[in-house]
Amino acid sequence: MSKLADIGLIGLAVMGENLVLNMESKGFSVAVYNRSTEKVDKFIEGRGAGKNIKGTHSVKELVEALQKPRKVMMLVKAGDPVDSFIEQIIPHLEEGDIIIDGGNSNFTDTIRRTEYVESKGFQFIGTGVSGGEIGALRGPSMMPGGSKSAWPHVKEIFQAVSAKVDDGMPCCDWVGANGAGHYVKMIHNGIEYGDMQIITEAYQFMKDVLGMSYDEMHQTFKKWNSEELDSYLIEITADILAYKDEDGEPMVEKILDTAGQKGTGKWTGIEAMHLGVPLTLIAESVFSRFLSAQLELRDQASQVFEAPAITFDGDKEAMLEDLKMAVYGAKIISYAQGYNLLMEASKEHDWELNYGDIALMWRGGCIIRSAFLSDIKKAFDKNPGLPHLLLDDFFKEKVQKAQTGWRKVCAVAVTNGIPVPSLSAALAYFDGFRTKRLPANLLQAQRDYFGAHTYERTDKTRGEFFHTNWTGEGADTVSTAYNS
Repeated sequence: MSKLADIGLIGLAVMGENLVLNMESKGFSVAVYNRSTEKVDKFIEGRGAGKNIKGTHSVKELVEALQKPRKVMMLVKAGDPVDSFIEQIIPHLEEGDIIIDGGNSNFTDTIRRTEYVESKGFQFIGTGVSGGEIGALRGPSMMPGGSKSAWPHVKEIFQAVSAKVDDGMPCCDWVGANGAGHYVKMIHNGIEYGDMQIITEAYQFMKDVLGMSYDEMHQTFKKWNSEELDSYLIEITADILAYKDEDGEPMVEKILDTAGQKGTGKWTGIEAMHLGVPLTLIAESVFSRFLSAQLELRDQASQVFEAPAITFDGDKEAMLEDLKMAVYGAKIISYAQGYNLLMEASKEHDWELNYGDIALMWRGGCIIRSAFLSDIKKAFDKNPGLPHLLLDDFFKEKVQKAQTGWRKVCAVAVTNGIPVPSLSAALAYFDGFRTKRLPANLLQAQRDYFGAHTYERTDKTRGEFFHTNWTGEGADTVSTAYNS
């Protein structure tokens, strides 16, 4: 490759390699660098052989191989490695050059990095990239945010390599300032955590309560994927359940039941607590992974506690329909909670997020792509000021329809001792959401009793606070009212 490259990429792990091949296949020339330079040579001589890709052996060489304004994209581990590479890149840049972080960075780091890089006279983009190995190669969902002036310089490349949906629209558009792109990716991953946990609970219910074989479960998920639950995660679950090991036994049965994570689901839960948003389903899915990791402790407990005997003797097909509705209802709650958090974050950070466009970015390429993302787009097109996804007519009707079967599934699971933490947390959230008067009045009375924390009254104006001397021994001094 003799002429200067269109873009440079640092980090030739799974995502980096495949994204480079994707870029090159769309007609862009790419310069690549990896900290372990032998990976560069191996890639150039292997998958990158004969392609419009230039291998480099230092950050300086990489930057010098790029046309202006230079665009240097990193796909490296989140945290310190990103900051380290920014410091290595900056000395070789000129005013207006662009640094891009395509990893799973925490949005707070991206806010800080955008401010820092801009203070040096350069531009910074933090972009979420979703779709895994295949998505990176064939077309991921991309969620860029940061220095808006940088967007015109990368738009053609990003939208060319991103996934396309039926109307040809790329699953990539500008999200917003500083950390907005990585925030949207964080929410995507939180919803992903919820979706995956919901599906695993359905799998355990099928296997342990309904006594289904792996072939039966495969066929059920395959059927579901042609109905309301049409989505990537349902599709791959059907494939996984059909996969046999060399001895002909289901591969899933041989996989240790302890789940890993990279932190984005945890960050979503922490952010929900920070902004005071009830993200119960997604938080429960994170805790479920934590519980799965306590393998030895669970093994001890299983020998101490006797499980209830499975007593289901109902109509299996009817219960499968109920289970489908439970998964569908909980899935809607997962998206609704995620969008609720997006709305609060948009206000908190003055991002002015376009919620309908975010749904479009998730329609293809990404892990949580599903049939009703178009309905989310329609909901916000119809009512840009929609306060909550469950208040849209489409989703209101669907959740209302799902709840009967959903309740039956949770009841049968609890009776038989089968854990369904996310399905039940989603249902509890829905019941709390639709309840006009919750028992928090008693909670406030308790707080006022032991700590003089005051309360508001139903017969007075909001914002007025009162205190009762419950024991007759207290004073008039009250604790300052606040929300942490």
